This record gives sequence, C-alpha cells and structure tokens, in this order.
Amino acid sequence: MWSRSLARMRKHNFIRILEKDSWRRWICSEPRKRFAALWGNGDYGRLGLSSLESQWRPVVCSSFENQSLKAIACGGAHTLFLTAMASVRIEAHNNPRPLTETGRVYATGLNDFGQLGISENTSYTLEPHEVSGLGKEISQISAGYHHSSAITGEELVGYMCRTLVKVLSSRKGVTVDGELYIWGKNSHGQLGLGKKAAKVIPVPTKVECLSGIFIKLAALGSEHSVAVTVDNAKVLSEYTPRLIKKLEGIKVKTAAAGLLHSTCIDENGCVFIFGQRAVDKMVVQDRNNVTTPSLVSELPYSEDVACGGYHTCVVTSGGELYSWGSNENGCLGIGSTDVCNSPEKVQGPFAESPVYKVSCGWKHTAAISEGNVFTWGWGGSNGTFSDDGHSSGGQLGHGNDIDYIQPTMVNFGKNVRALEVSCGFNHTGAILEYV
Repeated sequence: MWSRSLARMRKHNFIRILEKDSWRRWICSEPRKRFAALWGNGDYGRLGLSSLESQWRPVVCSSFENQSLKAIACGGAHTLFLTAMASVRIEAHNNPRPLTETGRVYATGLNDFGQLGISENTSYTLEPHEVSGLGKEISQISAGYHHSSAITGEELVGYMCRTLVKVLSSRKGVTVDGELYIWGKNSHGQLGLGKKAAKVIPVPTKVECLSGIFIKLAALGSEHSVAVTVDNAKVLSEYTPRLIKKLEGIKVKTAAAGLLHSTCIDENGCVFIFGQRAVDKMVVQDRNNVTTPSLVSELPYSEDVACGGYHTCVVTSGGELYSWGSNENGCLGIGSTDVCNSPEKVQGPFAESPVYKVSCGWKHTAAISEGNVFTWGWGGSNGTFSDDGHSSGGQLGHGNDIDYIQPTMVNFGKNVRALEVSCGFNHTGAILEYV
C-alpha cells in the first residue's frame, strides 16, 4: 500500500514539494500571500488534499490557490481554515485577479458529529468546503476533537479591544461583534447551548447565553470548551457557559484546552491550570482542589500556552519554551521520555533561538522559532516505519513515522516562513508565506 503511495507521490512531485517549480503554482507574485501546508494521517480527508493518503512531509493545500489564509485549526480528524483579509493578485494561468472573499471558514475531514458545519448528511470530505451559516466576517477559529467554533468580528487585542467594545456598546443601535458560533458533538454540553440542545449540532449556532458579551477567543478540548471574554474566562460545560469564579476580576489574555485539562494566562503573565489529570503529579499552589484554577508558580512571565492529551507547553515573553506532564513518545521535547511533574525548559535548537508559538496534539508537539517549524513526540507508529506497512502517522513531517524526543526542524525549503502551526490528533498544519 505504502510503496504504491510513495511512488504516486514521487510521480506528482509531492515528496519534493518545496522545490521552486513545485511551489510556483500556489504562490502569488506578491511575497505576502499566505497558504497552508499539512502532513500526517490522511484518513477521512482531514488534510484537505483530495485524497485519503497520509503524508510524511508537508504538502500544500491547493484548494486555496486563489486565496490567502489567516489561520488553521486541526481537530481530532478534521481541519478548519480561515481566509485572510488581503488585497493581493494571484497568478493563475496567466490571468491575474484580485482577492475579494475574506474572513470565511472552510472545513475538511471527518463529519460524523457535524463538526465540519457543512451538512448533516456528509460523512466526510476530501477537500475544504465553506462552512454554512456564518454570515459575518470571522476573526478566530478553533477545532476540538469532535466540535468546532468561530468568532465574528475584527481581531482586537489588549486595552484597545476593551476600550472599543465599551465605546461601541454605549452607542445606541450599534452591534458589537465578538459573537461565538459553535457546532459539532454536544454529548456533554460542550457547545454551551443549554440542556435542551441536540446531541449533534451540524451547523454553526450562536451561543445565546453569551449574547452582548465580546468573546475574544475560544479554546476547544475533547469534550469541553473555554471562552475568553474581554474581562473574564468562561467554561462551556454543564450545558451553558459559566464564569470561572476563581478567575473573576483577573484579566485573562489567552487560554488553551486539552483532553481533560485547561490552562490560561492572565495579563500579568501568570499561568493557571485546572483538570484532574493535568495536576495529579504537578507542583501547584492548590493541588488538593484540581477543579479550580491553580497557579503554576515556577514559570517566568508567559505569553502563549497549549494543551495536548496529557501534556502542556508554555512560551515565555523571552521566547523560552517550557513543558510538563506525561511524556509518552517524547512529546515534551526534553531529550527523554521521563514524566515531568513541573515545568522544564526545552533546550535543543531553542537554546539559541526564541520560540514564537506552540501547539500540542494528543502526543506530539509543534513550535515556531525564527520562521521555522519544529516538531517532536509521537510519529505515528511507535517507532516503526515501513513502505509496505500501515501507518497512522507522519504528523511530525520528517519523512517517517518514528518518534522524536527532541525538537527537529521540518524542512520547508528556502524562502518560506511559518506564521501559524496547529496540531490535531495525528495530523499537523501550518500557515506559511513566501518571502
């Protein structure tokens, strides 16, 4: 099976995708067009490459040849794409034309619980389809294991966001965006739509309980969701969103959701974590009460956080990367598979270059440093690789499916810079630009 797949990939030049001629189809003459590359397990079309084949190295998603992308979100077995606001001209068959459609969401992959938001009757798709029912421009997307979300409106951050929302809210007749739409599996109330909501919601539905509240980001886990408002964080569980009391009065700037745990960072760079498996073996200030946020005291001022299956990663303001938790398959990137009960600094290539962003899959991790993507952890087949065998992986993008216990750079070739990276269960995606 895999020998045939590899031969077919070589024939179409998919393996050597980063050679100059291979990229020219997708890259516009403007240097700032942003595009998506994906790799890993291809089941149910989650890579959006018009096939079910897994890819052990990054492959460009050609569906967005005439569009520029802003974000990508990889879920359990599906992927979301968000188009960017840009005025670039695309060279397609010597017929330049402008980009006009912006802030739209597309989805590909498994749709067994309506997580694609396209149709209840479609079990999966091999290529991205536009998500239906989102009439407004979207600023942020998130993908959980079986559910998805989108937030409307312009992307605003920090004090300017809070000030603008208050100004607009005081004006009669002006509608403030920042509305949260959510869809997919709802078996445990993870969509926040109330007790009477169906167990499957196949189309984007506004979370009415949060009407009038500006939502700046949402983080989706396996069967729970976290929404960050301008002022506080709310958990979408117990059927409707509820305020996290211990964080009341604390300005949360970002949050992440994993399999059974969540984390957030406040405006002072402090990291809070909650969830049973996340703190069972951790050194936290309030270990006896794992159902409420506990401060992780060992960390410097933090900027970004990501949660995986049973591990967590944090990027500090100085570009340092810390990880802790379960270390199956080397997903912590510390050069071993030892469990870490407290944050440990990830060295390797990051000892010399700062980390910009991080993302965690079930048992693998990806980070961006100086425009390069580094991956490590579970490769897909627990250390075995065979052209004729069956593999569920390739999510590290190194041309095989073995495990890596230290950060290793993914080869994108020259003149390509990574801006965003997202890890799914066993696939990975990145937003890149040609420089």
